[in-house]
Amino acid sequence: MPTLTAPAPSSVGFVSGPQGATGRILALDVLRGTAILGTLASNIWLFSTPGGPAAWLSDGFATADPVRTVLQALSNGKFLALLTLLFGVGLELQYRSMTRRGLPWPGRYALRAAILFVEGLLHYVLVFEFDVLMGYAIASLLAAYLVGRSDRVVRVWGGVVAGVHVVLVVALTALLAMTSGGTSGQGASDGQGAAGAASDGAAAGLSTGSWLDQVLLRITHLDVFRIELLLIVPSATVLFLVGSRLVRAGMFSMTEEGARLRRRLAWAGLGVGVPLNALTTWAGPSWVLVDRYLVPPLVALGILALGTTLVARTRPGATPSLLRRGIEGVGRTALSCYVLQNVLASAICYDWGLGLAGGDPWQVVLIWAAVSLTLMVAAPLWLRRWPRGPIELVMHRVYDTRRR
Repeated sequence: MPTLTAPAPSSVGFVSGPQGATGRILALDVLRGTAILGTLASNIWLFSTPGGPAAWLSDGFATADPVRTVLQALSNGKFLALLTLLFGVGLELQYRSMTRRGLPWPGRYALRAAILFVEGLLHYVLVFEFDVLMGYAIASLLAAYLVGRSDRVVRVWGGVVAGVHVVLVVALTALLAMTSGGTSGQGASDGQGAAGAASDGAAAGLSTGSWLDQVLLRITHLDVFRIELLLIVPSATVLFLVGSRLVRAGMFSMTEEGARLRRRLAWAGLGVGVPLNALTTWAGPSWVLVDRYLVPPLVALGILALGTTLVARTRPGATPSLLRRGIEGVGRTALSCYVLQNVLASAICYDWGLGLAGGDPWQVVLIWAAVSLTLMVAAPLWLRRWPRGPIELVMHRVYDTRRR
């Protein structure tokens, strides 16, 4: 990966590139929408497991079905890593906006992180055992205090946090190898690998017939379901910093330097990361954490570079396709769509809803496609009336009120 220089924001304008009438960087909206739908492609296997995520912890990692193995491997970790990188890009843009207006940084960003943490806590308790918003809130607060520092400071602290993260993953992988026969395996999904490695399904077998029982389970087994924060927080902190420095290195610029950086990252992420990911997927159950936490971020960098390149090649003034408009809409309402997709998946799969869990892999793919299509239709329609998603509007209103 090339050295990412970080000139002062005062000497670097906002990233340029294909933009809409509102001045938004369309590459970010497209990539963010892709990441949200890709994360659902990973998490859908939890919802479609009879008994839900609590039962999935017992045996959801391993599967004898080759189709299911391949489908899970295609999405495992990569799109969550992509979403995390994009969060770091957004953090850098917020930093530039505040410094350009002469406001102190991180200033009141702690309030924004606190609001996100509360939203994540509610999402965890009411909807989904493996919420990532709480981890993002903690990591963003840590990264916010580093974003504006010098390259040297960022490299040192980023290297320390990355080192701790790698050591932890390697240690847990060695432990899994020694105990051989743990609960982890090729079928890990976004947001549950660490929990599965840390617990042998303490709550396995619980029926999904009662939403209230699921809420109580999440509260009483907070230690099991939230232990993944030990891996999410350091990983997200590093990826936030990488996303920030990619902006400063010209990742989204239309210059030759930006194009060169995108080519190098695409080759590294897809040419090296994909083969490595294939190896870790088939290496056996003991490699689940490496397959989930170490290799996917490399692949995500390749997806980020390739996606930005494709959007940059869009002919100016060309009318976007329905597919692209749908994905952009999901990207612009990413937080709301992340929560909504989990609500819809719960209602479709759990016994208190339609009870469609337990089908073959292709039925699971159809459920993912149905939820994705719903989001891609609903998001653009919502944006015709409001500038942000519903949860984003609430978050903005609370933050703006507190600021005043």
